[in-house]
Amino acid sequence: MNSRHFYSAFVLLSLVTAVPAIAQDAPVPGSQAAAYWDKDELKASRDALKKEHGGGTHYMILANRFEYQSGEDSSAAFLEGQGWWGTDENRLWIKSEIDYDLDAGSFEEAEVQALWSRPVARYFDLQAGLRHDFEPGPSRSYAVAGIQGLAPYWFEVGGAIFLSEDGDLSARVEAEYEFLLTQRLVLQPRTELNFAMQDVPELETGAGLSTAELGLRLRYEFDRQFAPYVGVNWKASTGDTADFARARGEDAETLSFVTGIRLWF
Repeated sequence: MNSRHFYSAFVLLSLVTAVPAIAQDAPVPGSQAAAYWDKDELKASRDALKKEHGGGTHYMILANRFEYQSGEDSSAAFLEGQGWWGTDENRLWIKSEIDYDLDAGSFEEAEVQALWSRPVARYFDLQAGLRHDFEPGPSRSYAVAGIQGLAPYWFEVGGAIFLSEDGDLSARVEAEYEFLLTQRLVLQPRTELNFAMQDVPELETGAGLSTAELGLRLRYEFDRQFAPYVGVNWKASTGDTADFARARGEDAETLSFVTGIRLWF
C-alpha cells in the first residue's frame, strides 16, 4: 500500500470513529438552544425578548378634539379623547366625549366608555365593554361591542353597537382621514353617524339615522404631540330626532367654527 492509499484509509477510519461522538453531542432539532443553555436562563432570555418585541406594556393618551365651537346662536367647549394601556394583544381603552354649552352653563353630552381590545386582523381590533352616559339625562348604561382600525388607503374607521340597560339598541359609525399638505400642515375631514333601532322618547331620539356630523379641521404640528387647529363642524338631527329638537325650540342643524388643540402623550 503506497502512502496515498494509507492516508485515505486513515482519514476514512477517523471519520467513522468520530460519527458516534458527533451524533451524541448534536442538538435535538427544534430545541438547539436548550441543549447548551440552562433552562431557567433560557426562559428568562425568551421572556426578555418577548417583552422588548411586542410583549411589553405601553400606554397612550390622545385628545383628538379639544376645542371651542362658535355657532350662530351658541358657543360650546368640546372634548373628544381616548387612551389605552396594555400590550399589543390585550389593551384597556378609555374613550370619552364631553360637550359643554357655555351659554346655558350645562352639559349637553357627557359619555365615557371602558373597553377591552384584542386584534382580529393586521389593522383592526375588536372591542367590547361598557358605556355610561351622564348627560343627556336620564343617565344610562350600555353594553358595547365594536371594531376599530385602519382601513385601506389609511382611513381611520370605527363602529360600535350599544345595548342599553332598558333594551334599546343603537349604533355609531366614525371615519376620518389625514391629508398631509406638508410634513406639518394636515387637513383632516371627519364624519360621525348615529343610529337608533327604535324611538326613545325619554332621550328625545327617533328611530333610524338620528344625527349626522361632518367636520373639516386644518392643524399645524409644531410638534407631533402638539398641534393647534381651526375648522368648521356641521351637525344635524334627522327624522323624529329633529322633531324633538324643534319642539324644544332648537335648530335641527348647526354650523360652527372651531378652534382647538390636538395633543397626545
